[in-house]
Amino acid sequence: MPQLLHHKLDPNSRIVRLMLAEYGIEVELVDTAPWRRDPDFLDINPAATVPVMLDEPFAPIVGILAAIAHIEANFGPENHVEPLVPEHPGQRAETWRLVEWVLLKLNTEVTAYLLEEKLIKRDLRSGAPDPAVLRIAKANLNEHLAYFSWLLATRRWLAGDVMTVADFALAAHFSILDYMGDIDWAKAGEAKDWYARIKSRPAFRPLLLDRIVGMPAAPAYADLDF
Repeated sequence: MPQLLHHKLDPNSRIVRLMLAEYGIEVELVDTAPWRRDPDFLDINPAATVPVMLDEPFAPIVGILAAIAHIEANFGPENHVEPLVPEHPGQRAETWRLVEWVLLKLNTEVTAYLLEEKLIKRDLRSGAPDPAVLRIAKANLNEHLAYFSWLLATRRWLAGDVMTVADFALAAHFSILDYMGDIDWAKAGEAKDWYARIKSRPAFRPLLLDRIVGMPAAPAYADLDF
């Protein structure tokens, strides 16, 4: 059974967990707080980031892009499950465009800021959240919600007619922002309906059980009817 070095509120780790669950692959989860820079962890990944997959006989699979490629190559769809990376060139290009948007743009402008202020500072005891940073991140989040709602007004799934890894990428980030209570679902438009559908998938259930000691989830985090 592969191991996944992860953090419960790390969005990239959640993408890997969702993909493996969708493909019916069991994984052993090993909790890691990479910002603590544990020497044993740094020996595996000097960048001090998760996820890291340990899947013998392969070398450690470090980072989200390597993990996506590894999962698609070695745990690909069976039993008529649709692939999460489409085979059609146009669909595949749109999928990767949106994965990049989430990993680079949404994460940089929203998720990373909020995790730093609300989780990492708390864990490292390095000060209280900066209200100015929180305001900027939430303003950025509203722009992203507007864009994704605009896309989803004409699509069943984020990249088109079928669910892809782009949906899991966005859902991973939304789930963390939802855990911290940072999404006003009343103003989320079509993005709320999309998230309700993906939140109801069996692959999503383990994420809804995640809890951080001393940092409770928002009241409706695990509620499918929110």
